[in-house]
Amino acid sequence: MNRLTRHILIVLAILSLHSCKKDLDIKYKDIEPITVIEGQLTLQGANVRITMTTPMDEPMDTTLLTDATVTLTDLTDGTSETLLPDRKGVFIGSTAGTPGHDYELKVIRDGKSYVSRCEMAAPTDLLSLEFNWIKMPYDKVAVLQVTFTENASVDGDCYWVRLYRNGKAYMWNIITDLYAANGIINDVFMTSRRDLDKEDEETALRDGDVVAASVSPISREMYDYLEAVSSDSNGPALFAGDFCLGYFLASPTVTSSITFHPDEIKDY
Repeated sequence: MNRLTRHILIVLAILSLHSCKKDLDIKYKDIEPITVIEGQLTLQGANVRITMTTPMDEPMDTTLLTDATVTLTDLTDGTSETLLPDRKGVFIGSTAGTPGHDYELKVIRDGKSYVSRCEMAAPTDLLSLEFNWIKMPYDKVAVLQVTFTENASVDGDCYWVRLYRNGKAYMWNIITDLYAANGIINDVFMTSRRDLDKEDEETALRDGDVVAASVSPISREMYDYLEAVSSDSNGPALFAGDFCLGYFLASPTVTSSITFHPDEIKDY
């Protein structure tokens, strides 16, 4: 890990110690549930999840809806496939994405139609995953560095980096090629502090935990959408037709994993 990255992480950690809290009395306006579509096409196939938004004062409802017609079309070669729900309610397709091709996802449900298009970008290579202990004012923190390639001949590349802890969603980040050097991007995640008695369960890592990372090249529109979501906003609309939330991403996602062994991690 380079000195600049380490310096930035330490500064961010120190700044976070000076945050303040203020109780707010917010009254939420009731609105009708909104359809949420989360669709992905990779080199292995397609999967689409359909849910509905939940009122702010009610527990999150993650029930997957299956009463829809879901179609994936390769606009480049004209082929089309109807996706069918599996036992969990996820619509699955066998179509393997091809970099450089344009794709259209169409969902019809309850008399409404939602359409989104996306070009599959060129693939990247995930080069390495590495944990390092970084000393912070409050404790040592395990920082995971995800290293991958980018297309140095093209400006403006964007990437969605996702982490999974023992198979479940853990953390994610978006990054652009502004942080690249010689065609290489190093993305860093502050994960678990060493003293687990003072660490939240949402971020705690224990000896033997498997952390997997996936890197997906994404469009600028998708980058803006995820940036808005990280700020608790719905973001720009990525579907045409009737109004809905969500996204459709066609991307040659690459993955790798590392097992967390705290006693084997280097100190910096």
